[in-house]
Amino acid sequence: MPTYQYRCSSCGNELEVFQKMTENALTTCPKCEKETLERVISASGGFVLKGSGFYGTDYCGSKAPTSSSSAPAGGCSTGTCPFAK
Repeated sequence: MPTYQYRCSSCGNELEVFQKMTENALTTCPKCEKETLERVISASGGFVLKGSGFYGTDYCGSKAPTSSSSAPAGGCSTGTCPFAK
């Protein structure tokens, strides 16, 4: 379920709410109770993959990386998989 950020244009209150994508946007501020709550477009970090994980162990080949660093440049689709024999 996505997290949406809201800001009240009357009192400046900011909040985050877990909502289904199909739910209507909130309009009433829980702090001042006015109908001036607006959804804010966020610039959050979002989705980050770290470690050997999917690329090194599942996708790339049978050999997993031995260090905790991320996979080197190149990849299986280019024929330069650093983990395949």
